[in-house]
Amino acid sequence: MIFGVDVASMLLGGVAAGMVLFIVSVGLSVTMGLMGFVNLAHGGFAMLGGYAIALAMKQWGFGFGTALVFGFVVTAAASAALERLLYARLYRATDLDQVLFTIGLVFMMIASVTLLVGPENQPLALPAMLRGQINLGFMRYRTYSVVLIVIGIVIVSGLWLGVERTRFGAQIRAAVDNRRMAESLGINIARLFTITFALGSGMAALGGGLGAEFLGLDPQYALKYLVYFLIVVAVGGLGRVSGVFYAALLIGVLDFVLKKYVPQGGSAFIYVLTILLLLWRPQGLFGARAT
Repeated sequence: MIFGVDVASMLLGGVAAGMVLFIVSVGLSVTMGLMGFVNLAHGGFAMLGGYAIALAMKQWGFGFGTALVFGFVVTAAASAALERLLYARLYRATDLDQVLFTIGLVFMMIASVTLLVGPENQPLALPAMLRGQINLGFMRYRTYSVVLIVIGIVIVSGLWLGVERTRFGAQIRAAVDNRRMAESLGINIARLFTITFALGSGMAALGGGLGAEFLGLDPQYALKYLVYFLIVVAVGGLGRVSGVFYAALLIGVLDFVLKKYVPQGGSAFIYVLTILLLLWRPQGLFGARAT
């Protein structure tokens, strides 16, 4: 019985961590897969959104739900402006140009946050109803972790329906596959990409805020967890919401278990597995094979 409870506890913890990875990484999958842009500054938007949420609660007295909406809107609006002013100029640039630009943007974000807020970790003050534990019938577990799992399920359902089963999602895929043909059919490419970019960055902001209690929140966040976000997208397959979801759960559970039993080498083990996986399936574990 105790063994079963321990296993369930590890699985729930890993799934909760995986939900945070999914919420952040799915936007990166959209920009890299559907828009064809190597946006390594995606973690920076997650960091900025997390700071907006944490500071809104701490400095301005926002409630948890209101702060999440605030962080999403502010980050989405800021990213939309950056997309029009800077990113749009590099859609036809080489991958190297995109990488250099977005990495430079990350360092600017880190420096700005450090200067304006400080280098300290920003704690997320959870409301009383999300603290403590909840009775699941077979065991008691952290309320916030259970809430994260529920939020993740709601988000993946909404995104899967919105991106992969609507006209909007079809327009995005058509624009990436053949931009000239999409434009000839009357699709406003510039507006479509701006909305897509803002949505992806807003999702990153939500992940940054929701995961602050798990991952922490400091100016180095944008670089510290970038590799994990890239691994989730690579394993899940570019542009695939469902694939990123399954990959995030897999990485989250694996990372949670390995850090418990192999705290010194757990991350390295994940990196090795990712390299072997991509050598076997370059399109990702859940990505479609090239035809």
